[in-house]
Amino acid sequence: MTTSFLTPLLNREPEDWQEVLDAVIAEFDCTTGTLHRLDPTDQMLKLVAQKGIPPQLLPVVQIIPVGKGIAGAAAERREPVELCNLQADLGGVAKEGARQTQVQGSIAVPVLEGHLLCGTLGIGKMVAHDFTPEEKSRLLQAAGEIAPYLAVG
Repeated sequence: MTTSFLTPLLNREPEDWQEVLDAVIAEFDCTTGTLHRLDPTDQMLKLVAQKGIPPQLLPVVQIIPVGKGIAGAAAERREPVELCNLQADLGGVAKEGARQTQVQGSIAVPVLEGHLLCGTLGIGKMVAHDFTPEEKSRLLQAAGEIAPYLAVG
């Protein structure tokens, strides 16, 4: 595995998921983010770290069913789910409460170890933004680096 900006953070015992998420958010010049772990006992996504989520939305994002919202859709599809402007999304992927974040450009990717779904990683900007193929690839690479650590804990 090549060394990336996450390597020093993931090689610590125990992992500091908030620090890992903060590093991803900074790397992509974003302001908000979430990291969820898939709980194999109930197949629900459980929040392990977040930044920029309004307090009134925390109960909503603590546990997300696969298939619901942006993170749940990324988990279900096992591919990135992106909204250039969450505030204007009429496609129904974003949950109604998500607009309260004031985030516009957002993306969630599955955290996969091979074919095994370990969780989801989502980031957002306060401006409309289409993530480039290169940005999506880098975010998927970061999620792949996180996967083996997220799967065990």
